[in-house]
Amino acid sequence: MQYPQSPFDVTQLPSWQALAAHRESLGSFSMREAFAEQPERFDEFSLKDCGLFLDYSKNLITTQTRELLVGLAREAGLERAIHALYDGALVNASERRPALHTALRRPIGDKVLVDGVDVMPEVHRVLNQMTELVGRVHDGLWRGYSEKPITDVVNIGIGGSFLGPQLVSEALLPFAQRGVRCHYLANIDGSEFHELSAKLRAETTLFIVSSKTFNTLETLKNAQAARGWYLAQGGTEGELHRHFIAVSSNTPAAVAFGIREENILPMWDWVGGRYSLWSAIGMPIAMSIGMSNFKELLSGAYRMDQHFQNAPFERNMPVLLALLGIWYGNFWGAQSQAILPYDHYLRNITKHLQQLDMESNGKRVRQDGSAVDFQTGPVIWGGVGCNGQHAYHQLLHQGTQLIPADFIVPVSSYNPVADHHQWLFANCLSQSQALMLGKTLHEAERELRDQGLGEDEVQRLAAHKVVPGNRPSNTLVMERVSPRRLGALIALYEHKVFAQSVIWGTNAFDQWGVELGKQLGKGVYSRLVGSDTGAAEDGSTQGLIDFFRGRHRG
Repeated sequence: MQYPQSPFDVTQLPSWQALAAHRESLGSFSMREAFAEQPERFDEFSLKDCGLFLDYSKNLITTQTRELLVGLAREAGLERAIHALYDGALVNASERRPALHTALRRPIGDKVLVDGVDVMPEVHRVLNQMTELVGRVHDGLWRGYSEKPITDVVNIGIGGSFLGPQLVSEALLPFAQRGVRCHYLANIDGSEFHELSAKLRAETTLFIVSSKTFNTLETLKNAQAARGWYLAQGGTEGELHRHFIAVSSNTPAAVAFGIREENILPMWDWVGGRYSLWSAIGMPIAMSIGMSNFKELLSGAYRMDQHFQNAPFERNMPVLLALLGIWYGNFWGAQSQAILPYDHYLRNITKHLQQLDMESNGKRVRQDGSAVDFQTGPVIWGGVGCNGQHAYHQLLHQGTQLIPADFIVPVSSYNPVADHHQWLFANCLSQSQALMLGKTLHEAERELRDQGLGEDEVQRLAAHKVVPGNRPSNTLVMERVSPRRLGALIALYEHKVFAQSVIWGTNAFDQWGVELGKQLGKGVYSRLVGSDTGAAEDGSTQGLIDFFRGRHRG
């Protein structure tokens, strides 16, 4: 099935031109004034679905802005593209592949064709295989070489085989099953392996090697290190199958490593790494929280899938967030976006969304290879509140850049301590309020006078205390972080990213820029170890190679 629309220059669409004119007409639009003039603004620009509440009233928009943005989405063919995504069209044009991560969370009985073959029976077969493996570990039936039950599971993977699973297993720690601890090994840095292995016992540790190709450098090197450590701790090659399982499409390589074929779970070309936590790549999630909770995670994502497909764009969470991102990036000059979770368990969501957004929309050509001459994906950054308030929030409030922010916060805590959560929630709301309201020069002067300062001191300090305000933000609220709500939240951002790529005409599902560093890395390594005595392509790299080799000779 071909992607249904021809590439186009979105900036030439009438709806884009209308938005450009509208942006000019807004001039010095003030959110503070908009709230004063529109008591119903909060109700107008908020909605609830899939266990999430979205307040987007603190944005530089009017109802006309929303109308024009929705018009852009329609004129760019977003509705057709959404149907194409779910139907298995080749939305990944450069690699001639569909992107069917949504199939991983569809219920049994649905039908999804890839090259004329219904993939849903295989999807649910793998879910059953996961259920069996997880059950054996949790029930103490999976034993190590000394016949002791497994107590620690280590996922060896990088990129999408690490960031998504780590986010979910840590976000859902209150749902963790007793008796099994989950760990992650991603970086090729030996210090990470040393620190982790020092906490483990080989006889009770199970490693999951997560690599579609089973030749990803970092993952393969860490898997080899794990096998060497296992053997040094008393394990044997004959019992290796008790301590290693794999998620891979390269079964022969995994078997050659020593993993039994029945313990190799498949990956498919139609699932990209950063969209793969819903697949067997989510095995460490299931090991941590159990299969019933893992299926709740899938259920929440499926519910968001349905919302994305069926909700009108004016009431569609992923579409609205996508359009707001385009509004600020392409019409207001914003170059980055802050993700600010006010929940300890969600502390790694920013890292996952960095990969999801920046690897997907960090593109400079359209689906047909023609160059874009406008900004595409933003830099995604941020971190957990309230920590950021004592660090980078200063730039958000008084810096010269416009940086839209998404605040994410649960209403209730799993671990209430006195009035801590009330203060946490209050800080979240007050930060978004401060970004919007700011503090005028008059307010700063009055505040200083009220403190009893003399007029000279008031005039000296007032300008420093001015906060411009009018900085946009969204607030996403949920009752608690649960498997179902978290699934919906992650799927929300997946669909936001896709919707933006459709409007820009780019491909959200390839990542050729990532490949260049891998290619060059092999040559650099060969020169570092002396197997290639030729010079590097540039003087800087050669100089650093010489420095490294000189230090190691010394």
